[in-house]
Amino acid sequence: MRYISGASADDPARLRTLVQLAIAAIGAACTMTQLAFMRETLSAFGGNEMVFGVVLGLWLLLMGFGTTIGRAAAKATKPATQLLLGQVMVAIVPMCQVLALRMLRDLVFVRGSDVGLTGTIACAGVLLLPFCVVAGYTLVLASSILNRANDPLGAGRVYVADSIGCIAGGILFSFLLVRWLDHIALLGVSAVLNLGVATCIASQPVLFATQSGSSGNAHQRTSLIFLPAAGLGLVVVFLAFDPDTFSTRAQFTGQRLLFKANSPYGRLVVTEASGQTNFIENGAVLVYTPNIEQVEEAVHYAMCQRMRAQRVLLVSGSATGAAREILKYGVAQVDCVELDPLIVEATRRFLPEHVADRRIRLFTTDARRFVRQTTNRYEVVILALPDPDTAQLNRLYTAEFFSELKRVLEPDGVVSFAIGRYENYVSRELAQMLSSAYRTVSASFRSVLVLPGGRVYFLASDGPLERDIAGQIEHAGIPTKLVNRNYLGAVLSPDRFADIQRAISQAAAFNRDFSPVLYYYALRHWASQFESGLGPVQFVLLAVLVLYALRLRRGAMVLFASGFAGSALEVVLLLAFQVLCGSVYYQVGVIVTLFMVGLAVGAAMSNRYCVSLGPSANAPPQSRAQLSEPWASARKRLVVLALSICAVGSLLPLGLNTLASAARTGVGELLVHGSIGLATFALGWLVGAQFPLASWLESGRTDAASKLFTADFVGAFLGALLASTFLVPALGVATTCLAAAGLNLAAAVGLGVARRTN
Repeated sequence: MRYISGASADDPARLRTLVQLAIAAIGAACTMTQLAFMRETLSAFGGNEMVFGVVLGLWLLLMGFGTTIGRAAAKATKPATQLLLGQVMVAIVPMCQVLALRMLRDLVFVRGSDVGLTGTIACAGVLLLPFCVVAGYTLVLASSILNRANDPLGAGRVYVADSIGCIAGGILFSFLLVRWLDHIALLGVSAVLNLGVATCIASQPVLFATQSGSSGNAHQRTSLIFLPAAGLGLVVVFLAFDPDTFSTRAQFTGQRLLFKANSPYGRLVVTEASGQTNFIENGAVLVYTPNIEQVEEAVHYAMCQRMRAQRVLLVSGSATGAAREILKYGVAQVDCVELDPLIVEATRRFLPEHVADRRIRLFTTDARRFVRQTTNRYEVVILALPDPDTAQLNRLYTAEFFSELKRVLEPDGVVSFAIGRYENYVSRELAQMLSSAYRTVSASFRSVLVLPGGRVYFLASDGPLERDIAGQIEHAGIPTKLVNRNYLGAVLSPDRFADIQRAISQAAAFNRDFSPVLYYYALRHWASQFESGLGPVQFVLLAVLVLYALRLRRGAMVLFASGFAGSALEVVLLLAFQVLCGSVYYQVGVIVTLFMVGLAVGAAMSNRYCVSLGPSANAPPQSRAQLSEPWASARKRLVVLALSICAVGSLLPLGLNTLASAARTGVGELLVHGSIGLATFALGWLVGAQFPLASWLESGRTDAASKLFTADFVGAFLGALLASTFLVPALGVATTCLAAAGLNLAAAVGLGVARRTN
């Protein structure tokens, strides 16, 4: 299809700019919607990082489904109108998704009940389906519009524009909007952006000149009337009805909403009911006060071991009142470390008595980072943390961290932490968690005492540990409400001790930074609490994806492999950054952004290379003989890129172990930051550089863009899901990297022996 008669020579460039602008805006909306929806899913269903990985995997899979449907775009008679309508849907649907997630959760599931993985997958899949399918379809549609304008690099240009939009959306969300706006208002910004861009491009006749028929002007007028009205309607809704507050109150019916806000680490809601104050972050109840068991067990089991302690380090737990409870022992100083500044702000506002004493010092930073940098020495360290069911939390239960804690401990200092809940029965999954934790901490401390309280508490020291907790507390005259001789006589009974001893004697792996097996055990323990299993579903899904991969053309197979490696190795690099540098959110955001910048730069450079190759494979038949040399050159470069990703995956474990050794010797963080940042950018560059080349090689096929985008998304889906929920936790970083390397090696070999077909 050609431009209408009388179009100027500048029309192709103008059309290209308009389409790229639309895709960039849609890309920004995709990133902002993805991040907001992930946080909202955790808030609605609770759960852990497995839920996070599943939602990301669903997102990529459904985007791939949308690009598959996009094959029909090549035959669309009104592609410009479809692009505008797609952009309108991308603008409006995300806010509806969030409202539906908040309002319908308790209609679908029993209020207050936990939702298992199967229910989360079903609900998230239904809610994500319309947005992801439309967004995926528009990528192929935009490529088709450019191809109709005789642009052989259409798919590559769309890939670059989408990457740039994703970068902008991630920066806006993580570094600016999330600090000041709720999720619905934040998605409103994305909506206004897309509606504004849609209005702008709808006013340009060149976009509609590619359509069949004479109804282009009517479609323009309709769009120009509808789009600004829709944007204005959004603003009115936000100002007049405050949907965020309304829907949040609906989530917590029967409780008085005191506070709600977003931080870079999650969504915090504070409620009050019957005199109880609840701190709820990402759907999980972090704190409810008063909670005597949580506070007294966490504090007194550890503190009674060192009655004369003067300095205590408390990791998390400031809002519970644990720091105030520690002061009963006459300590001179309690250093309390919280990762999220918003929790400290809410504590000072709603529970000021918990942190008001001048002996309590609050630090808002990563605990591991604090331990590495502090010059203080402590007699007692209390880790008042949730179970290690995320990679972020698991870092505080590894052999390396326990070794780091010894540096800030006095020679006979005590470390305390808790795992799981013990109700007179230890399941196989809980036993694995306890055994792994016991073996890991025992590698750093000579004495380890395991106490079967409400949670299972671990006390570790190189000095003596006293099992008679009640006697120690009574001797010191410490007033307690729950942790007394009667309570302790029941929970620390011989049969319960014996049960725990049997559990920790089972075989389990050590938990290490780059082999976070305790995180994997925690995920299995969480999943075991729900009756419905995913075994058959997983098997069928894996079989379908393997069959899909085997049927891919070799160029698409390279993108499938690079998509897998991009997602899996990015998970590895993010884990390494957290381990070596601490979870400094904005710096982690920089790492993610560097990957996206690498994608965009690599794709842009490959686009320029493809231009230098001359006509693409869609040239007239009589000139195809002239394409043999350029085709071979493009194929060779694509093979080299796949082999380069293979090399990165193979060498990454060695490089990370070298960085870890250097970090332990006190090397500057700047070197670690730079090395991981450079590796991330290089990985993104290699992955991004492949798409335009594969697109050029396949450009003679009408469904090429659809198949290539689908292969990329499905590969990324598998990489994100498997790396975050199984490969890294269960098999470790090295195995994950080698799996990604092996897949790319196979794809490179397959493409290298392929013959060109018309």
